[in-house]
Amino acid sequence: MLTPVIDTSKEYGLVLEGGGAKGAYQIGAWKALKEAGVKINAVAGTSVGALNGALICMDELEMAQQMWSNLTYSQVMDVDDTRMEQLMEGEAPFWEAVKDAFRHMSEGGVDVTPLKDMLDKVVDEEKIRNSSIDIFIKTFSVDAMKELDIDLKQVEPGLMKDFLLASAYIFPLFKNEKLHGKTYIDGGAINNVPLDSLVDRGYENIIVLRIFGIGREKRVKIPEETNILTIEPRVDLGNIIDFNHKKSVRNMKIGYYDAKRMVYGLKGKIYYIEENQEECYYLKQLVQIPESSLERLCRWHHFKGSAETRYRSLTELILPGTALELKLSREWNYKELYLAALEATAKLCRVSKYQIYTVEGLVEKIQEKLDRMPQEEREKLPAFTAFFETCEV
Repeated sequence: MLTPVIDTSKEYGLVLEGGGAKGAYQIGAWKALKEAGVKINAVAGTSVGALNGALICMDELEMAQQMWSNLTYSQVMDVDDTRMEQLMEGEAPFWEAVKDAFRHMSEGGVDVTPLKDMLDKVVDEEKIRNSSIDIFIKTFSVDAMKELDIDLKQVEPGLMKDFLLASAYIFPLFKNEKLHGKTYIDGGAINNVPLDSLVDRGYENIIVLRIFGIGREKRVKIPEETNILTIEPRVDLGNIIDFNHKKSVRNMKIGYYDAKRMVYGLKGKIYYIEENQEECYYLKQLVQIPESSLERLCRWHHFKGSAETRYRSLTELILPGTALELKLSREWNYKELYLAALEATAKLCRVSKYQIYTVEGLVEKIQEKLDRMPQEEREKLPAFTAFFETCEV
């Protein structure tokens, strides 16, 4: 059973970055935090982060998952889903995309009435006000020409949804209409990662959920007593307006496993690996390989010495050469080398990424894939895959 490496007895504030359609990632991460027993006492969000923050404040995980799993372009913008799909997938001619863009610009931007309707359905003002979780959102007031840091529970009754919409008014993409007589634009224009909302209010344990949206990232001075943890994707989450439900489901899955990586201290840059062995264990796995695998490595690295010096060449020439091939830093160690070769081999063998593996379990998956792979295809694989062909861990 996995044990968290973060202190789950503490309460944490969540910072939710703006990034449109990429926001599904945050819901997946929230699910993993919730399953691990991580307690949330505040959320600070910009744009889609503000909208997701409202769902977190309401503790509506199932609603959030359902919403993102079924989200379409036409539920956010007044557009045709098929047409948008063609444009996003590059299936429509370039001139048509340009024509559509100019048409929307001439109309003042894309109509987001569907987004307003969605907020009316999912946001429960009473639940937010009664929640034990504080919520702060960012928007930019065009009238006052300044950033607004809003305590959502303190706004006048009936204006909560207006301010959530104000935080998400992507300029100049969305048609900008006055809200309660005032003009706002997306908070990401001035502060897309609202870390300061929590730091300035004295929250000391903070988890930042990055999605790398478009916007300004404000520099924040972090007090010594403040503990900042980060969950972030290592793959591209897509376009900020790509409201495709399949991509949303994918991004929720990525967020879920990336959060687990942080909570449980999982290793791996591509995969999610439970690992707690010392470096000497991995050196042993690297050198205790069959003669046939060693011969293949020697051929790949053009070593022509005698059989008696092959194992010396393995440690002095082949392993450093493999580290270079895998583009490790000059300060690499045997654990890094083994795990890098393991992940690279798993990727070449098309082993599924989204589950948690032990080292032994991932080696077994690789061996299963290699056993089923045609010989001519195996022979084209890089030599470092030989470390996992028949070795026992």
